[in-house]
Amino acid sequence: MENAKEAATAPATDTPKEASAPAAAATATTAAAGGAGLRGVVAASSSIGDVNGEQGILIYQGYDIHDLAAHSTFEETVYLLWHGRLPKQPELDAFKQDIGAHYELPPQIVELIRAFPRDAEPMDMLRTAVSALDFYDKECCDISREGALRTATRLTAQFPVLVAAIERIRNGQDPIPAKPELDIATNFLYMLKGEMPSEREARIFDICLILHADHELNASTFTARVVAGTLADVYGAVTAAIAALSGPLHGGANTNVMKMLLEIGEVDKAEEFVKNALAQKKKIMGIGHAVYKTEDPRATHLRKFSQEVGASKGETKWYEISRKIEDYIHREKGMYPNVDFYSASTYYMMGIPLELYTPIFAVSRISGWTAHVLEQYANNKLIRPRAEYIGPRDLEYVPISER
Repeated sequence: MENAKEAATAPATDTPKEASAPAAAATATTAAAGGAGLRGVVAASSSIGDVNGEQGILIYQGYDIHDLAAHSTFEETVYLLWHGRLPKQPELDAFKQDIGAHYELPPQIVELIRAFPRDAEPMDMLRTAVSALDFYDKECCDISREGALRTATRLTAQFPVLVAAIERIRNGQDPIPAKPELDIATNFLYMLKGEMPSEREARIFDICLILHADHELNASTFTARVVAGTLADVYGAVTAAIAALSGPLHGGANTNVMKMLLEIGEVDKAEEFVKNALAQKKKIMGIGHAVYKTEDPRATHLRKFSQEVGASKGETKWYEISRKIEDYIHREKGMYPNVDFYSASTYYMMGIPLELYTPIFAVSRISGWTAHVLEQYANNKLIRPRAEYIGPRDLEYVPISER
């Protein structure tokens, strides 16, 4: 997500043409310090995650994402993000049991979802449902470390249940209750399709959740921290984060990647499509990143999954089209795929509807959002930056009759 470099289009300027010389100079100073959109500005100290864009390194609490993808599980990763260390076996067992105990949604929330328009955007439905969950949690206002952890556990457990219920209800089906003994990845696929996924498919989806769990101060995480900084409760911070993720410049890129692949349709049409798109200065979604200057380490795993899942389904076309696009863009522009590029075809071949790609991102990122909320509460200071004023000064008020 966070795709600031998705195509070779001319960058826009944030300095108005009519800005005064001092204002323009001030804007230039701001840009030098961090750049438009707070690029490069350090807004918080955090031990949760770090992104090294030059070397293509992503770590969670000191652990490289490649090691976590190879050896960890999503539940263990969530524990790591919240507690700053990997759990011992009894701790992980207790945590998974706690997650399973909180899968069930309040019946009022299910009825609320039934009342939503069937054509509503799933992300809007998720945002509204999560906000409403606050009403049915008697401890919602407890933002102590213990209280916020309880809320984080509930939300992490209930996000996949909400997303699966939203998809089934909007298609005229009844939600499938979660199985407390199943992990989050397996449960989600089960609740979505009504049948148990294969062990390998569940593991691939589990790793996808790990890969999306945290990414430092991206737009939605920063939003969550800003809201938490006011000492609003966890539900408020997470609801705001969902709203930020729903924007097309943050969430939704992998959905658009898959739409592009479907439009191309055939492997031998991929290169010509990209040539024409670039000639018309159109964005190639899923290529480039605001931070990474080399390959996004998450894309390394998702590329393999796209190929593997496609092969297991007897349909490698979408992977092959993706490789054609990647190779051409890298050869011509020196740009790399990001996390969205291959997650699109991976999810598609797993039978996940396109409109759920961003809600699934939220199913994973709730872990990172809540980790940052916990960290914000622990050492809180209201986040209140300044804006560089570039408007006019010393104007004289003119009565309305004389304007």
